[in-house]
Amino acid sequence: MKAIVYSNYGSPDVLRYVETEEPTAGDNEVLIKVRAASVNPLDWRLMRGRPYILRILTGLRKPDTRPGRDVAGEVVAVGRNITQFKPGDEVFGACPGALAEYACASESRLAIKPTSVSFDQAASVPVAGLTALQGLRDWGQIQPEQKVLINGAAGGVGTFAVQIAKSFGADVTGVCSTRNVDMVRSIGADRAVDYTQEDFTKGTQHYDLILDNVGNHSLSAYRRVLNPKGRCVIAGGPGIGAILARALYARVWSRFVSQDFGFFAAKVTKEDLTTLGQLMETGKMTPVIDRRYRLSEVPEAVRYLEEGHARGKVVITMENHKT
Repeated sequence: MKAIVYSNYGSPDVLRYVETEEPTAGDNEVLIKVRAASVNPLDWRLMRGRPYILRILTGLRKPDTRPGRDVAGEVVAVGRNITQFKPGDEVFGACPGALAEYACASESRLAIKPTSVSFDQAASVPVAGLTALQGLRDWGQIQPEQKVLINGAAGGVGTFAVQIAKSFGADVTGVCSTRNVDMVRSIGADRAVDYTQEDFTKGTQHYDLILDNVGNHSLSAYRRVLNPKGRCVIAGGPGIGAILARALYARVWSRFVSQDFGFFAAKVTKEDLTTLGQLMETGKMTPVIDRRYRLSEVPEAVRYLEEGHARGKVVITMENHKT
């Protein structure tokens, strides 16, 4: 089978499109014929191996992992302990090495793909969609009619967060660049703030919940525009080191102020993947796909994502499949 691999840390140039052995499903795994995948910031951060603490997970000297997490495809084989899926099922979820023609996934990290949802759409959802859902629902404790601000509303997490917040009945403000204002409004935001023209942390509007995907303001700046019992959920930032530093600061900060600041990393669960599938099926959430690349073009896709200007998600489609 064809797959993307890398044996050294570095730029997207280290990514190679090669012929390699097809994986075999373990007792608790599902073998998937991949129809589409997508790339996330975590992919290029692991590829570069920076900060160096990441190499504890991927190999201190050389990487021992394959890139890709988001996957959508067709089940072709199941391990002997698998009870929830069978060959022929169309699924989506998360697994290591998703940037390949075949990949193995744990049963608990997959859900059935709704028939009305394309493989491209389904593959764009897992990491970013789960981050948005869990950040708003579990950590932000979002409620109907709350005023919610999504910082970084045009990115992968942000485009899902705007739509999920609206599905909860919230009043949503999305922060984005000039070129994305119309798009952010089109996916449901009640208002869009162009950060090149306005700094929302210096405005008069206050919010019950802020989901921060960017990390371009201090926590004290967020506090100025949070209601007395408001929450700020940190879901992303300019780099792993900066995110971890802000997470530690947020935990300390929350002990001394009335507002709550927190950081989290999304967990992949079958239940929440199913919830995201239902949101797509009912039309409450439609993935925003910026660009599509073929598997052989993954280096270009990662390079584009790393530039930081992607609108929504960047999807990888298999050469032998059209969605």
